[in-house]
Parts: sequence; structure tokens; C-alpha cells
Amino acid sequence: MFKEYYKTIFVLIGIQASGKTTFCQEYFGDFDIVSLDIMKTRKKEDKAIIEIINSGKNLVIDNTNTTREERKKYIDIAQQNGYKTVGIYFRSSIDECLKRNSQRRNNVPLKGILATAKKLEQPSYSENFDELYYVKIDNNNKFRVSKWNKEL
Repeated sequence: MFKEYYKTIFVLIGIQASGKTTFCQEYFGDFDIVSLDIMKTRKKEDKAIIEIINSGKNLVIDNTNTTREERKKYIDIAQQNGYKTVGIYFRSSIDECLKRNSQRRNNVPLKGILATAKKLEQPSYSENFDELYYVKIDNNNKFRVSKWNKEL
């Protein structure tokens, strides 16, 4: 679905255990993915982003990116470097995420999920995204991707 994109930063948005990393594996297998879970520090993340952008490759930011302020950094980088920015919002209830979290090898503490959910700001085109998508996991654990519709 996203294979036809060129020079694009995909910003994943959602609380822990909403499906972001699994979605990356399924939809972005060939893309460069940057995640604080893997990089551990912002300094390492920033360095990786610059290297990927300098190579002209597509980039996926696999973090929670819950606030407009957190997302602005990536949108600004994209605009400064001639990249498009696509936001992908993972719609999940806290109960759904807690259920998936309980099945993970490395669980996120309940306190962490609740704190992230509390600060989650729904993305909008006013943030200067070029495109926005919703992702929902259906009852068969399949991803359902749809173009942005603020009524969803």
C-alpha cells in the first residue's frame, strides 16, 4: 500500500500496544525504521534520521508521537529536506491495548500506557501532514487502513 511513496517520512501515532511495530513489519519491511525503543536516545535517533534523509530513502518513525509538539519535529525535518509527511493514526481503545500488551514478551507497565493515552492528541492536517490515515485492528487481528476522515 505504501510502496509507491518516494522521499516520505511516515509518522506513526498511537499508544503502546496499538499495533504500530507489527504494522511496520507488515507494511514497511523495506523501509528504514527509526524507533526510540531500539535507538534508546534522542541523539542516536536524530543521527539515524539525518543519515536516512541524506540517502533519500523513505523513513518510518515508530514512536508513540502522541502530541502535536512531538510530531512537529518530524514534519519540520521533512519539509526542510523536500520530503512528504504521512501521519498514520492507530485507533485503539485502552482495553484493546492492555489486552495486546498482556500478550507481549516485554510488557509496558499499566501506568505508562495510561499516561501516554492521557496525553494523546489526535492528528490533523493543520499540523502540515501531506496525508493522514487511520489504522484499526479488526476482530480477526487484521489491519484496516483508511484515508483520514475526521468523523471516524
